[in-house]
Amino acid sequence: MQTKLWYRRPAETWTEALPVGNGRLGAMVFGGVENERIQFNEGTLWTGQPTDYVHPGAVEVLPQIRELLFAGRQAEAETLAMERFMSRPLGQFSYQPCGDLGITMPMGLATRDYARELDLDTAVATTRWRVDRTVYTRRVFASHPHGALIVRIEADGVGTVDAEISLTSPHARQSTIADGMELHLSGQANDYDWGGMDDRNSDKPASVLRFASTVRVRTDGGTVSVTGDKLAIAGARSATLVLVAATSFVSYADTSADPAARCAEAMAQAGDVPYADLLADHMADHRFLFRRVMLDLGTGECSLRPTDERIASFAEDRDPALVSLFYQFGRYLLIACSRPGSQPATLQGVWNAELRAPWDSKYTCNINTQMNYWPAETTALGECAEPLFAALRELAVTGAKIAREHYGAKGWVVHHNFDLWRGAAPINHSNHGLWPTGGAWLSQHLWWHYEFTGDRVFLTDVYPLLRSACEFFLDTLVEDPRDPARHLISGPSNSPEQGGLVMGPTMDHQIIRSLFGWTAEAAKILKQDAEFAQNLRETAARIAPNRIGQHGQLQEWLEDVDNPTNEHRHVSHLWGLHPGDEIGPIQTPELADGCRTTLAHRGDGGTGWSRAWKINFWARLLDGDHSFELLKNLLVPAGTSHLGGHSGGVYANLFDAHPPFQIDGNFGATSGITEMLLQSQRREGSAYVLHLLPALPVALNTGSVTGLRARGGFAVDIQWRDGELVVARITASAGRPLVVQYGEAKLRLELDRGEHYEVTASSFRPLRITK
Repeated sequence: MQTKLWYRRPAETWTEALPVGNGRLGAMVFGGVENERIQFNEGTLWTGQPTDYVHPGAVEVLPQIRELLFAGRQAEAETLAMERFMSRPLGQFSYQPCGDLGITMPMGLATRDYARELDLDTAVATTRWRVDRTVYTRRVFASHPHGALIVRIEADGVGTVDAEISLTSPHARQSTIADGMELHLSGQANDYDWGGMDDRNSDKPASVLRFASTVRVRTDGGTVSVTGDKLAIAGARSATLVLVAATSFVSYADTSADPAARCAEAMAQAGDVPYADLLADHMADHRFLFRRVMLDLGTGECSLRPTDERIASFAEDRDPALVSLFYQFGRYLLIACSRPGSQPATLQGVWNAELRAPWDSKYTCNINTQMNYWPAETTALGECAEPLFAALRELAVTGAKIAREHYGAKGWVVHHNFDLWRGAAPINHSNHGLWPTGGAWLSQHLWWHYEFTGDRVFLTDVYPLLRSACEFFLDTLVEDPRDPARHLISGPSNSPEQGGLVMGPTMDHQIIRSLFGWTAEAAKILKQDAEFAQNLRETAARIAPNRIGQHGQLQEWLEDVDNPTNEHRHVSHLWGLHPGDEIGPIQTPELADGCRTTLAHRGDGGTGWSRAWKINFWARLLDGDHSFELLKNLLVPAGTSHLGGHSGGVYANLFDAHPPFQIDGNFGATSGITEMLLQSQRREGSAYVLHLLPALPVALNTGSVTGLRARGGFAVDIQWRDGELVVARITASAGRPLVVQYGEAKLRLELDRGEHYEVTASSFRPLRITK
């Protein structure tokens, strides 16, 4: 099984560089020989300051906005919402780069045998080259146990390590001093560049976060000297650089920390640890997570080439090893950018080099933030979702103020974006930013974590968040006066990023019904709130149902106005198919057919994350070959124009090319490949259905996977050959009933905790059950 990305030349652009990260710190390694750049981020360095984003008096115009929408006066409703209802300020703030570690190593002679690689199994980026009789090796990793970025430079041969080390930042207010064996960078984040945003309603808060970074140089032999604001290494056999960074951020309401003191404390913990121990601790920590799931799809001669060459030819050779590498790259990125105690993964994970980042590199939660965490539970990385859970606890506080001030409602709400300051109000423009189900969708991850683990302590802890999210919609759902059945609908809202401000988009109703269902079931499990749970079930039954339209499509809105020629990147009304579970070809075949029709209308193009979502859609529709076609459309070189002029693909370093880089497509692809191999969203009675190889494509007809996770607390290993199941092994972490399905055949089981079950396709009867 391949786990390495590798290349024959240094990176020329940021999207060719190789990412490392420990959750809080992220770095991009360019692999230069004489001039190496390691651009790094600290997860709490953002523009702005604590801000509540409330628009005073917004609640006063809510009834009028609804009346205008019911009367078909959409433009007037959007104008009123822009003037009286939207966030103040109108936008949110931006994630920022922290600095650049520079390493200058004049070689004097020609270099040869150059190679650079990222090993996903060790989480180490390595650059290697030869000069005359000396082999130089530079290794970079971000240690989670030691909270530091580590660079190791070695010379094997007659040559020595001779280098100049610099530490800089792109922020205007910054400085670096050299002191003995250390460089110290300090500064303050730039103010947010508001550009042309039309926001005359409020002040634009300045940036208050301060930051610091320290790098310590240790050598084996040789000398280290100060040259201005740099350090010079001369005559060393090896050198180890330990970099730490911090900001003044304490919480979304507190920016009082001392970043320099934090750096000093971090350096005291990591600065003198022997390199061998730093590496061993790092690898053990990473592998504890990474090696839980192994995917082997076979290799061929085409699999032995550099990664960029393999991407260029994937559409023709369908290199199965590139699929498994891309799959594990998604898992690697989640481990690297989201760890307990860090911030959640942004639109770019923890990696960003731009002062004005694309979409501010924040948290867009009308698909993108959620997609970041789709593989967390299914690929055994549940701990990596903890930063998202922590953010939801904070958003329940800030979002309660928005619920009260904008809607006159109990509970909490998040619209289509949030930032470091946990902004929850509607931003940007009323035609897409006024969408109140972002928090409800994010809450799905709380429920998933319980479904996959059975952790009642966790469910008890998060139940108040689920309950409070429901309270908001109990207060804000309204009867549709145009509907003889007087169904309940949401609004004002939109179907993400198209169609403008409306009442009652299909996606909202799917999410709200599901939220009510999760919460009612949680109340039953916890034996509390029976009356409240019954109210949720009764209210959910009154919400406007999914509808099939005139073209056979699943309707995106209450009105049957879908355009069959519309190829918009969002396919939001298929949320109930994935990541929701109220639609499927087995349980609701007519609605599933409507989803197929919608997907046929939208086509197989779109942005990176859009193609990734469609991989999951087609897998849920049990069409593995079409799902693989979407994967093939994603695994093309960035900028490739096809499918009606859409461009996207992946960059040379396998980052999703939205374009530009946006990490959600990486995570969505990993999720989609998992959905091809194992699904567990359906139930029969109280038992989850573990559907083995439900959407296996012909292109991946032989392989094996170990360690996948299924709802109900099961670990699943699967081996298949020539498109047929060879053997599956199911391990129970809790005593729960289950149904195992392969093709049309099913087995009903109840395994005790720790029990293993093996099944083959030929008999579909147990070979053995062992403790």
